[in-house]
Amino acid sequence: MGTAPDYAVPALDKAFDILEVLADREGGLTQTEIAEATGRRVSQIYRVLVTLEARGWIVRDRASGVYTFSMAAFDLAHRHAPLRGLLVAATPVMRELAREVQQSCNLAVLDAGAVRVVAQVESPADFGYRVRVGAAFPLASATGTVLVAGAEPEVREAFLAEVDPAEVGRIAPDGSLRRDDPREPGIADLVATVRDDRGHARAALTVPYVTTSFSPTDAERVRRLAVEAAEAISARLSPAASTAR
Repeated sequence: MGTAPDYAVPALDKAFDILEVLADREGGLTQTEIAEATGRRVSQIYRVLVTLEARGWIVRDRASGVYTFSMAAFDLAHRHAPLRGLLVAATPVMRELAREVQQSCNLAVLDAGAVRVVAQVESPADFGYRVRVGAAFPLASATGTVLVAGAEPEVREAFLAEVDPAEVGRIAPDGSLRRDDPREPGIADLVATVRDDRGHARAALTVPYVTTSFSPTDAERVRRLAVEAAEAISARLSPAASTAR
């Protein structure tokens, strides 16, 4: 959000600050460390910690007093019906794609002003490049460019300024895009569009292709197979397919 709200809920602000801090700390934090990390006094966060623990969002080790982030957020996200349906449709197709091309692949969606990875399948080969489920990437990424370019008109209009017009122009008629990853030498992002029944981008299937002599399948063939996989996922998401199942 670019502007502050007209009013605030202090207890809710504290709760979100605590959850965000703990989400970034794998080993957890004590009550004092949480207070320091959030810029508050222990007395200001005590009741919030008690409530978050009681609701199952955080877990406290009785011996050390260390709080850690629970799996509640993960569980809540996967209870969301649209996401659950997408994962059910995509997972078997992604597994088959990874097996065939011997590369990992991931599925991402637009999440406000970012790209959020919602599924990932490891490469069955001895090497590969993986992306963490839940990771967020900028809209200017190859995956973000495909998602924005293929989005419904109002979403496309809202975020089009965030992507490179030249990259949008490079998207193939089949909705795919290949771009060498600027941050990871030797990785080429091969992105294909997963569409809803109206033809708009519902998600993006990305193969972070490892461009080495060990790759058994050339990048162009992997791109074509990724497009076929994205089309298969799209078909599984259609109302007709849902009725048939």
